[in-house]
This record gives sequence, structure tokens and C-alpha cells, in this order.
Amino acid sequence: MADLGSATPTDPATPAVLPDMSDAAGYMIEAWQRAILFWDVQRERANDILSQYSAGAPDILAFRHETLLDARRFPRPANYALLRITAYGEDEADHCLDPAKPPLIVIDPRAGHGPGIGGTRRESELGIALHEGYPVYFVTFFPAPCPGQTLIDVLHALRRFVDAVAARHEGRSPILYGNCQGGWAAILLALHCEGSLGPVVLNGSPLSYWSGEPGVNPMRLAGGLSGGVWPVRLLADLGDGQFDGAWLVQNFEGLKPENALWEKYLPLFLDPEGERARFLAFERWWNTFYALSRDEITTIVRHLFIGNELERGVLDLGDGTRIDLRELRSPLVIFASQGDNITPPHQALGWIARVYRDTDALKQAGQRIVYLLNPKVGHLGIFVSASVARFEHRAILEALDDVSLLAPGLYEMTIDNPTGDPECRKPQYSVGFVERRVEDLHFAPPSAAFDRVGEVSKWNDAVYGALVSPWIRAAANPAAAAMARWMHPMRVSRYLLSERFAPWMGGVAVMADAVRAARAPGGNDKFPTLRLAERDALGAVTQALRATREMRDTWHEFLFRALYGGFQRNGPGGSGPTIQERDVSGIPTAG
Repeated sequence: MADLGSATPTDPATPAVLPDMSDAAGYMIEAWQRAILFWDVQRERANDILSQYSAGAPDILAFRHETLLDARRFPRPANYALLRITAYGEDEADHCLDPAKPPLIVIDPRAGHGPGIGGTRRESELGIALHEGYPVYFVTFFPAPCPGQTLIDVLHALRRFVDAVAARHEGRSPILYGNCQGGWAAILLALHCEGSLGPVVLNGSPLSYWSGEPGVNPMRLAGGLSGGVWPVRLLADLGDGQFDGAWLVQNFEGLKPENALWEKYLPLFLDPEGERARFLAFERWWNTFYALSRDEITTIVRHLFIGNELERGVLDLGDGTRIDLRELRSPLVIFASQGDNITPPHQALGWIARVYRDTDALKQAGQRIVYLLNPKVGHLGIFVSASVARFEHRAILEALDDVSLLAPGLYEMTIDNPTGDPECRKPQYSVGFVERRVEDLHFAPPSAAFDRVGEVSKWNDAVYGALVSPWIRAAANPAAAAMARWMHPMRVSRYLLSERFAPWMGGVAVMADAVRAARAPGGNDKFPTLRLAERDALGAVTQALRATREMRDTWHEFLFRALYGGFQRNGPGGSGPTIQERDVSGIPTAG
């Protein structure tokens, strides 16, 4: 979406053209019509959400599929299932199948939402992989965890999925495609399935949880500012053993409230007819929240996000498998974006220089790591954007055979597209690999402040576990947990706009029907002077919200430093050049 706050102001040398009164009256009527249509879409969204919950919150995959394995029926049950993608619309997957291609398994993240957002249209990871001839499998999951489900149960279920796919394609090692949190799951799975996997592709996946740029990536401070893992345990205890994914989505929205509370609604208000379908399709996924078990979320937060144990090589999940990134033998392709404020390049790539002390160590380990950078796409765009699917994901899939043939080392993937054709048609583009040095990945090492966060977390966790948790668990029950879920602000703020809860929204629906019948075509193109002034005013609100958020983030940085001590910043006196929000100068790139 265009930044409304950066709209070009009127040239002061050009006298302003004031609209006449008839224009002003017509604009007010047209703006009122847009407002009615806007609120009618909010009513539709509320009804969609209620319908999704009534239907059991199904996935939103647009691809036809068959279920091969349901882990809820395993001896150690988990709320996961393995799907084989069979078709998109009338196009059968078998028609494009290349028998020589290895199978590809896509792992979506459990980060609060349900599965499938990357597979809602043909131009997606799934669609591009099918087009390239890969047998495609998808790891889905269900809204609620199985009773007593642990992270180890999930990993063992995923391992059975990999074994089943490998058995269906004898002699061809499966490729793992991990999105966001599905990326670290793919890494753990690759370490569990040593020797039976092909390349692992990580899309916007964090492995260095303490890394980031001060003032740019505040999310990594959340564990310290909240006092550690105990709030997560508290919320899971109040949920009768389940952690409501709505809390994770709320954290996501809180990262950039100017977007969640304002900017994402502006296109809909400015063009309610044109944006309605897109808005509702995305919101059906965004507002359907899935739960994690108490053990899962506690293990993830304690050992990964606060403990950073995967990068440090001390992660022990208790099943006897050695979790050491230096033992990983599957070639890695890491796709990251400088515009990603959830998993910045620091967290996607920073671990490399800490696990392998230099380029020689990486080569001696026999490992191949390839990274690909996008300069601006946001976190969701990495695995949702159609243009990214047509460009980067297509290039990754077409280059996987070449990745496996590279000599051990670190490489940057480059995509040469001299025509600028967004469809990236052959032979107009080519993929290459430029050898890089581990020593040139300039990410400052984590500060000792994060070690202190870990110690505070352990102390608070012990106090909570001994003095508070037993009482809350004893009082918790399914009815209270269900009530808490339905009263969560992320749900209430949506479903209360349904006419089932607000009868006056039925009147909005009637008015919206009348507006559609009376609204003249081309309404969005009328009154250009007033519409420009409107965009300027809306952009000013965006700028004010952004400034407020930046002040909040600055305060959080200050508070974190006051509580836990300072941390080293990149730049003069640091370990390398500063990496700003949209500047990849700290990472060797062909650009």
C-alpha cells in the first residue's frame, strides 16, 4: 500500500484551486457513501469470523488436497496432518508432475493464526512448486492441541510425515520449505532426520532470537520487558492448559499499531468496492486464532526466544537428539527481507557467524548456505505476495539442484532480470551464486544484557511455578477458558460489529444496499482536489501514529537498558557498519 503520509504536497508556487460549493456537497455525499460501505464490510468481516468458528476454523487453502496422515491418531498424538496437494481449480497436479523432481514439504508456522495463507491463490509457493513439476505436500494443523501435547510430540509427528513422503518417492530426499516459525521447526526436523533430507529453505525464519538493530527491531526486547517466560505460563494456565494464539497476533499488531489500527483500513475506506474482496479474504485468516499447548509455548519461549539456545548450541528437548546447528548437513537456502520487522536479516542470518567462526570452519563442516535478500517486502509478503512467489520463490525452486552441487561455503543468490519483467519469464532472467565470506556478515554479537534477561526469567518462572501456578491451575476450567477466549480484545473488537450482537448493523446493511444501487460509477475519480486533501489529512494521522510508536519504541529501548544494561550497537566502535531498516549495507550483496 502506498504511504499516504508521503503524498506530494501542493506546490506553494501554484495557487490552490478551491472547489465550488457543489463540489463540496458532492464530495460529502460521496464520502458518506464510502463510510457506509466501509462499515458494511466490517459487518461482513464479523459474520465471516463467526462462520469460521462455527465451521471449526478450517484451513483456507485454495488447492484441493487429500489427507495422508493425521497425527491426532498417532501413539503420541499431535494436532498436525500431512496433506498431498492434488489440484488447483481444474488443473490436476499430476499433469505437471516431473518424475525426476524430489518431493517438497511446506511447513506453515503456528504463530497464532491457522495454516494456509500462503496457499490461497495459484501464484504462491504451492502454485509455483506445482508449476515447476514438484510433488507438493503441506503440513497443516488444527485449532486446538491434543491433551498433553509437547514440542517433542510435534517433532516426532513431523518426522513420520517426512518418512512417509520419502517412502512414496524412493531414492529422492524431500525438500523442506519452512515459513516463519515453520523454519526453525524445519531445522529441528532436519537434525532429527539426518541423512534423509534434501535442501531446507527458510523463509523469514528466525534462528538468532537476540539479534536486531537498536531502535529498529524492538520485538526482541519483549521477553526482558515482560519479566521472562512467566506471563506465557500464566495465560496458558488461565486457558486451562491452552495458550490462545490471539495473544501472538495482538503482539504482531502492536509492533506497528499505525498499520494495524489505521493504515490497513485506509485502502478500504478510499475504495470500498475495489478493496472489499481482498480485505475480507485476508481477514478470514488474520482473525481465526489457533491455540498451542502450555508445554509447547513455554518450551518455545523459554528455550528459543529467551534462551536463544538453538544458536548457542545448548538446546536439549529431552529426546536424546543432539541439537547443534554445526551438525546440520542439509544445504540451506535463507530468504530474508530488510523490510521484515518480525524476522529481520539479523535474526535470519546472524547465527551463521556465531556457529561457524569463519569461512574455513563452514567449509570444513561441509555445509552450503545460500542467502537471498529482498530490500523491502514485509514479513507476510515473503510467503504471501504473488509477485514474490513469481520472482524469488520461482528462482529458489529452479536453483535447488544447483545449490546441492555447490562446493561447501557461503553464497548469495542473485537473480538477473534485466528487462524488469515481473513475470520473470525465461530466457529473460537467470539465477547465479556469488561466493561470500562468513567474516563479512556484520552483525553485532548479542549483548550480555540478554543473558541477564535469561537469569531474571528463570527466577520469576520459579517463583510463579511455586507460588502462583498451582492455584490458577486448580481454579481453571474449560468454561472459564472459553469465556476468556471469547472476551479477548482481538475477537470482541471484530465480532461485536455483527448484527447478531449489534442490531443496528442490520440498518447499515440496508443502507449499504441503497448506496450500491444509487452510487454513480467512477465515484472514486470525482472531486480530485478534495480527494487529494483527504489523502493528505489521512496521511497526517498515519505520520502522527508512526511518531507515537517510534517514541514508544525509544522508551522501550531506554527501559531495557536501564533494567539489564546496554548492548553494543553496530557502527563505529561496534562490530561492523550500521544496518538500517531499509539498508543492506551490513550484508554482502551483489547490489
